Amino acid sequence: MSSFVKNPLDDLAISTIRTLAADVVGKAKSGHPGAPMGLAPVAHILFSRFMKMNPKNSKWFNRDRFVLSNGSRCVLQYMMLHLLGYDLSMDDLKNFRQLDSRTPGHPEAGHIEGIEVTTGPLGQGFANGVGLAIAQAHLGAVYNRDGFDLINNFTYVFAGDGCLMEGVASEAASLAGHLQLGNLIVVYDDNHITIDGNTSVAFTENVQQRFVAYGWQVLHVNDGDNDHKCIYDCLSAAREEKLKPTLIRVRTTIGCGSRQQGTHAVHGAPLASDDVKTLKRKLGFPSDRYFFVPREIRDWYYEIGNQGAALEAQWNTRFDAYSQSYPQEYLELLRRIAGELPSGWEKHLPTYKPTDAAQASRKLSEIVLTAITPFLPELIGGSADLTGSNLTKVKNTIDFQPPNTDLGNYSGTYIRYGVREHAMGAIANGLSSYGGIIPYVGTFLNFVSYAAGALRLSALSGHQVIWIATHDSIGLGEDGPTHQPVETAAHLRAIPNLAFWRPADGNETSAAYYVALSSRKTPSVLSLSRQNLPNLTGSSIEKALRGGYVLHEERHEDLTIVASGSEVSIALEAATELKEDGYKTRVVSLPCWTVFDQQDKQYRLSVLRSGAPIMSLEALSTVGWQKYSHEQYGLDGWGASGPYQKVYQKFGITGTNIASVCKNIVEFYKKRGNPLASPLFKANFL
Repeated sequence: MSSFVKNPLDDLAISTIRTLAADVVGKAKSGHPGAPMGLAPVAHILFSRFMKMNPKNSKWFNRDRFVLSNGSRCVLQYMMLHLLGYDLSMDDLKNFRQLDSRTPGHPEAGHIEGIEVTTGPLGQGFANGVGLAIAQAHLGAVYNRDGFDLINNFTYVFAGDGCLMEGVASEAASLAGHLQLGNLIVVYDDNHITIDGNTSVAFTENVQQRFVAYGWQVLHVNDGDNDHKCIYDCLSAAREEKLKPTLIRVRTTIGCGSRQQGTHAVHGAPLASDDVKTLKRKLGFPSDRYFFVPREIRDWYYEIGNQGAALEAQWNTRFDAYSQSYPQEYLELLRRIAGELPSGWEKHLPTYKPTDAAQASRKLSEIVLTAITPFLPELIGGSADLTGSNLTKVKNTIDFQPPNTDLGNYSGTYIRYGVREHAMGAIANGLSSYGGIIPYVGTFLNFVSYAAGALRLSALSGHQVIWIATHDSIGLGEDGPTHQPVETAAHLRAIPNLAFWRPADGNETSAAYYVALSSRKTPSVLSLSRQNLPNLTGSSIEKALRGGYVLHEERHEDLTIVASGSEVSIALEAATELKEDGYKTRVVSLPCWTVFDQQDKQYRLSVLRSGAPIMSLEALSTVGWQKYSHEQYGLDGWGASGPYQKVYQKFGITGTNIASVCKNIVEFYKKRGNPLASPLFKANFL
């Protein structure tokens, strides 16, 4: 381990970060200057001595990953990116927190280069970091060879007291310790301040002992304001530890150097203008200059950026040599880095005929995974302690586990998340962000709600994460209302850029996987049944790929029933009974609203056409179905415990009762006399 060598410019660089933080937040009149000022020394030491990155190519695959979990302190990350030479100008810093700026109030992936993940809700970034560390450990185990240590980066996470209070971070930390992720280094900014004041009002646990119990190495910097050598030594020691993730507790002074230092007054508000001037004079900066970066600091950080470019060039040379020794692995890794799927993978998706046996869609999902996994090495799966219920593990796949446990190894593709839904979702976001991996995760649909924060950020960030969400309605039966997710579909369908699929049979299940695996910037939730579903006449992968289609057609219909999932077959039963009584009934299957809404207007109007009333049917809340139907049938309250057939009967979701409801609807609208326009017709549709 090398020794710390002080650079004559270290103090000036740290002062630059502190004064720049005060100016950026001051101009915006909004933000958090205190923590960036307190973290300036550790940020400077990390980025000037340890971080492996190339500002000219922010997506270099073997770069170190940096995550700011306490995302409200994002001015610190923005400043470091600017100083290092990333595509982030001083004007961008001056436009901090302004409308349409490239520097929003929390880090958002995709706005600027160098931001790995979107962090806002506390603790999310911590768990993202665990996912990034898992990704490196896995890909390194799969592709590294003797003499070719291609994938060996570290993941660094900055986190604060708030992050470590949130349960998602505790879940993720517990799993990281079990997995022995020695490539994960978390810097804990222990400044004892949150919005409510000193942490003593709510947070008095011994964080260090908690992390030791999780199986982490815990190191301490007792004077994070000044002890640069200790910061350096702790980061070095963290990198040397191979069998444990490391938490470095850095005791800092929030707002260090200002009159308000050490208080919550500097946590979420700009410094007063006279305080900023006093701070600058104290640090030897001109008090009348704003956004001032000394030339020698610019030159030094520019040199650091150039060193990163040289590191990437060396790596590229090594990767080229790898291609000669391991051509097959090289081509596969190159494809995965590019985010391209193997040619022809979709030909392995199962197809079904109506004569094929009825099966639960969770079982149909397992059949898809079994069929495609051999052709998609980027698929990394897992479940929240529900593997046998979610059917997420393909036979003969190896668990991702530390090699010294005899439970698996790091080349394994199945992750045992334990009962940790929220961490599982946030970790999967990290896996997706790393690149070269498409993660899927499993739990009951009801418990996706536990991970709503992570799933929301997945949709906001464009992470391709696939959720296998089984036991998706009152059809799970005996477990009753606590497990029956009557409202969850409405919530998930309301999230922008989230594809919620509720397939009705085997072909629709295959179609859901086809779209989920092809959608590089959209997460998907596959809502799957516990009970068996028949394979339907008229269904196909091609039709279902459009998100909605006419399953059973009638000319001059009296009614259309539009349904999803397990209720589509019930709609067909009702249509058969109605036909016997002289009512012509079309049946539309609508497995994915998001994908259906992306189709052209003419197609959508041909599926949900004008002329006759349209009734929606789903064994869930009816919220949202007004967009596609004139009338809605579903649940207006909680489910019930009992055998699923009896639960369906209790709520009237049977072919016979739905037929009776439909007759009343037809007669009601006939009395009104006027032909009905499609519910799709709205002012903004034209």
